[in-house]
Amino acid sequence: MTHQARVVLNRRDFLRRAGTAATAALLSGQAQGARPKRPPNVILILSDDQGAVDLRCYGSMDLHTPHLDALAARGVRFTQFYVGAPLCSPSRAALLTGRCPQRAGLETNAGDSTGLPPEQITLAEVLRERGYRAAIFGKWHLGGAPELSPNAQGFDEFLGHKNGCIDNYSHFFYWSGPNRHDLWRDGNEIYEDGAYFPRMVTREACRFLEEHWEDPFFLYLPFNIPHYPIQPLLKYRKLYEALEEPRRRYAALVSTLDEQVGEVVAKVDALGLREETIIVFLSDHGHSVEERAFFGGGNSGPCRGHKFTLWEGGIRVPCIVSQPGALPEGAVRDQVATSLDWFPTLAGYCGAAPTHRIDGADLAGVIADDSSTPHETLHWQLKEQWAAREGAWKLLVNVPPSMLDGEEAPAEPLFLANIEEDPGERRNYASEHPEMVEHLRALHDAWVRDTQANT
Repeated sequence: MTHQARVVLNRRDFLRRAGTAATAALLSGQAQGARPKRPPNVILILSDDQGAVDLRCYGSMDLHTPHLDALAARGVRFTQFYVGAPLCSPSRAALLTGRCPQRAGLETNAGDSTGLPPEQITLAEVLRERGYRAAIFGKWHLGGAPELSPNAQGFDEFLGHKNGCIDNYSHFFYWSGPNRHDLWRDGNEIYEDGAYFPRMVTREACRFLEEHWEDPFFLYLPFNIPHYPIQPLLKYRKLYEALEEPRRRYAALVSTLDEQVGEVVAKVDALGLREETIIVFLSDHGHSVEERAFFGGGNSGPCRGHKFTLWEGGIRVPCIVSQPGALPEGAVRDQVATSLDWFPTLAGYCGAAPTHRIDGADLAGVIADDSSTPHETLHWQLKEQWAAREGAWKLLVNVPPSMLDGEEAPAEPLFLANIEEDPGERRNYASEHPEMVEHLRALHDAWVRDTQANT
């Protein structure tokens, strides 16, 4: 069958053209003796530098995000969802391996010759062993060398960029000189000058779905927005003309992202795969206040902090999971959960079981019946900056200067927060509860020793 024929002959067309009710019933699983129920498809969508509450369904009423809001309405929305690190590469490594960045072997941003070590096992590799076809379209940022590429880490297909950011039209990496072109299909550099990269991601995703709807698939879509450069679709620039800067620019990028996600979900619907497909959406970490991002624009709600910090606004992100007919719809989960949990959770849904040590926990119970969090403690480490949370208490050490209420707040060498009483992390309880400081410090020291001994 030609590619063009496959595009036309989507699942519903196939059923319509099958010719007999028996054949159609067989393919839809309604006839006696129908094919065994296959494991679910997985679409994992990652946004880039998105604030902790930057969707309308999370309370940002100045944003137009109908498609992601609809995903939440037909799924489960988390309110205390954390990532493995407040910057790109370690967070992505943690997501794909289910391991903290220290155990995954990538504690800072990747480069050409540095990245996710080849011996690390990704979710793509685990699912491919189960017969899944795996593809990634978007931002990799886990290493530029061939041995660190997506195709060397379990993905059958890749289109995207390998470094931290690109111009969305020329596809040049410009973060540090000399400027260089960074657009790849599998191991080959390609050129599509003038094509808008987020739309290219959507285009490739829809093409992949049309070609591989018949068999289980894992589709990873790490979009490169709302990360700078600030290049939203023109119609969304106009939509937010009344907003002040830098929120105006940032909001237009969030709505651009929402539209792309909506097109992917619409394709899943058109192929009749919605109830057979788990869709997960989350951000890699909090919003940016870098100069290239015009010093802000994102919204962390009551949370303090942003990208590069271990305050809540740097590591708490929006997260949604949806599979109508199989998972609850319109549900909210306040339990503590992390991006590391998606590895064992999705593997479990797909009938796979990790055989190596991971740090994530299966969230199936939390998602299905509101079970308690599987995490007693959580830990983060970014160079000298670290944090540990147990219950409501969170200890932060060596946190650098950050923005607070539009002003720069000084560095905090030692800060004990109570997330339940003070979710904005404004009050330092360290002098009132020195015993909790020492308790959390001891827990973190033990965690550091463990990660060093068990990589």
